[in-house]
Amino acid sequence: MEFFKNANYNFIGNRNKAFIFSGVLFLLSMIALIYRGGPNLSIDFTGGTLLLLKFEQPVSEADNAKISASVSGLKLGSPEIKKIGSNGDEVQIIVKSTEKGTGISDKIIGILKQDLPTTPFVVSKAEVVGPKVGSELGQNAIWAMLLSMLVVIIYVGLRFNFPYGFAAVIALFHDVPITLGIFALFNWEISLPIIAALLTLIGYSLNDTIVVFDRIRETTKTNPGKLSLEDLINKAINQTLSRTCNTSLTTLFTVVAIYAVFFTTEDVLKYFALTMMIGIIIGTYSSIFVASPILIVWNNWRPLEKKKEEEVIEA
Repeated sequence: MEFFKNANYNFIGNRNKAFIFSGVLFLLSMIALIYRGGPNLSIDFTGGTLLLLKFEQPVSEADNAKISASVSGLKLGSPEIKKIGSNGDEVQIIVKSTEKGTGISDKIIGILKQDLPTTPFVVSKAEVVGPKVGSELGQNAIWAMLLSMLVVIIYVGLRFNFPYGFAAVIALFHDVPITLGIFALFNWEISLPIIAALLTLIGYSLNDTIVVFDRIRETTKTNPGKLSLEDLINKAINQTLSRTCNTSLTTLFTVVAIYAVFFTTEDVLKYFALTMMIGIIIGTYSSIFVASPILIVWNNWRPLEKKKEEEVIEA
């Protein structure tokens, strides 16, 4: 199925406008992160206590307000209380502080049983993450993303050549900070599942970029010396445009469905799907308007030899 037959859009000709747009997005993301004092990290990284309570009936707004008032009265910091689950009968309580053993969990459960005697519940989950463990998880998450980008530049550099690997990694450095900036802007929480989504998007964006690079190789082989590098890259993007749209829309429809199911809740799957939605849009944009045009910038700075243009990915 082709949405764009014989497409001939001048993507590369608009690269300067795209660079300005990306620069503005990146700058706004950095401002949002600085304004918020960094991303809003979950207890996975900061340490704290998490309780998941399942009630017999869906939790009303009045009961939710009582729960919030009761937990806040314990003076354990600024608790995060949100309804999760599609039925609205589960409440997640997060307190970013810890005590030895289950001290905080016991206090919260005790005060809720006292203040909500007619609203029975059971404890579905109780977790305590120490600050040291949280710090280690945070460091591991950062290393995971950095190492994935290092592997990308090595892989693409060997399969294509260094300028192509450099362009692919710059696109990834473009996608991840902007996604984090959007999370910071709306103060959405960054948890381990969100990190998993970001790592997934790194692979997704890279896959789309490699498809374009692969078409550049094919076009180079069938049209040696007939097209300028700019025309060659523009042709490659146009030829893969339908494939890019098919792949992006198929994945996007799936995550939109997940997001719709959990829209009225604060379940982590809602934000996982949201991360994927943002990443798919930004990743598709960057593979067209960031990764490929960077090759033109590189060529202007240090011209790619004719031999290298003909052997884009001989390896």
